[in-house]
Amino acid sequence: MKKTLSALALSLALTPMGTAVHAEGNSFSKQSGPYLDVQLLGVNDFHGQIDITRKVANQSVGRADYLASYIKQREAENDNTLIVHAGDMVGASSPTSALLQDEPTVEIMNEMGFDVGTLGNHEFDEGVDEMMRLINGGSHEKTGDFEGANFPYVVANVVDKETKKPILPPYTIKKVKGVDIGFIGVVFSDTPDIVIPSGTAGVEFTDETEAINKAAKELKKKGVKAMVVLAHNPIDQASTGEVSGELVDMANNVDDEIDVMFGAHNHRNVNAVVDNKLLVQAYSYGTAFADVDLKIDRRTKDIVEKKAEVVTTFHNGITPDAKITEIIKRAEDQVAPIINEVVGKADKLLSGAEAYSGESELGNVIADSMTEQTGTDFAFMNPGGIRDVINPGEVTWGELFNVQPFGNDLVTMTLTGAQIKELFESQWSTGREKMLQISGLKATFDMSKPVGQKTVSIVKNDGTPIDMATEYTVTVNNFMAGGGDGYTVLLEGKNQTISVTDLDALVNYFKNRDSVTAEIEGRIVKINQ
Repeated sequence: MKKTLSALALSLALTPMGTAVHAEGNSFSKQSGPYLDVQLLGVNDFHGQIDITRKVANQSVGRADYLASYIKQREAENDNTLIVHAGDMVGASSPTSALLQDEPTVEIMNEMGFDVGTLGNHEFDEGVDEMMRLINGGSHEKTGDFEGANFPYVVANVVDKETKKPILPPYTIKKVKGVDIGFIGVVFSDTPDIVIPSGTAGVEFTDETEAINKAAKELKKKGVKAMVVLAHNPIDQASTGEVSGELVDMANNVDDEIDVMFGAHNHRNVNAVVDNKLLVQAYSYGTAFADVDLKIDRRTKDIVEKKAEVVTTFHNGITPDAKITEIIKRAEDQVAPIINEVVGKADKLLSGAEAYSGESELGNVIADSMTEQTGTDFAFMNPGGIRDVINPGEVTWGELFNVQPFGNDLVTMTLTGAQIKELFESQWSTGREKMLQISGLKATFDMSKPVGQKTVSIVKNDGTPIDMATEYTVTVNNFMAGGGDGYTVLLEGKNQTISVTDLDALVNYFKNRDSVTAEIEGRIVKINQ
């Protein structure tokens, strides 16, 4: 499998939410007196990319064994080091990890010496029971017994539906040279909207800020004054230094004893201070990590200064960690017969980079594979389900898995033309544009119109307008069919039938052709932008 991926894959990040504010200064002066220097090394959104190398500034970055070497190198600089993560460490993973139930990724985290982590939305991809098995250990029919993570996970805003009790500890306390540091975890409360329904069955997500403040209150009662939040919530930072997003809103409303907040989810580079709280996020996929330095007053037990650096994991000048390389190689050997199978050929780079804002080449290919597989009139694909690019030349099963790693089933159903129009309008229902990738029809949107009136034309490929009262057959994936990403009109679809997985349909599409190519064809047209 080709393992050097275009940096275009990194551009598929979510658009941040929230009101922009200007970041305050972030300095770290020398202090005299009884102070303790503590280092926090943070990773977010690794997504099981244990064996994947990417390109940044035309240099190789990523892979777990290089990330581990960087972490160990920084750890050696300060005896008082804790290694943390802010979720999505598994899910949407490389097949080398995913086909083994992401156990290699957890094994690598154990070997790297993580001290505490929290949940991301992707930890819920295969349901709560499987998530807890990876954390606590247990047996799986595919992989056998597994020891689980040897470090604690914390999350304060996920509770059992029946008991209303947290499914994991809301926080943990780490003692460093006699000083207690509290770590509170939270995950994106909209997780049920972006995970298949079975993924979050049996649990409820509460407001992150309220959960953080409740945990902080408990920590203060225990005498803890140095507090860190691991939040799987988005934040963005402009070149001007302004920051925006949910994490900013949270920072302005959480307890002032909280000094540091690690962000995640939208794969951004952030290093800023808001309301005297240091906010940091280190891209994704192991291409970077955050190095946060704290100065704690031993007498008051409070953090008096903090600074951060986001470090890119360039391969040049560093040797990969041998133990991690061994774990990767062992996993690769187990899955090699599957992922290295050549299933077709691509004439050109097929990218989904424009999928969030409009039509993409790869989006067209995926949607066409869905209609070809099921024979329906139309198909609709959510842009967030396109996770990688397809490079020109021979295409392997593993490369297609990286594009669609969720194993979603295709679902066929019947919708009226009016319901299809409503489906298109739901592209803006969550407050963030998410353009459906489509097959069998073309749609024109007037961007000057309000939500609910943007769709001005829907025609079949032959130019015939669809009729609002006529029923048409459509294909979507089971995430969308369950109302994910705000596509709730699909819950009304009649005659729902489950077909093959989206990956199987894409593999078949490549196998049925000598070579696959795609262009931007005007399936999605925007006017008055």
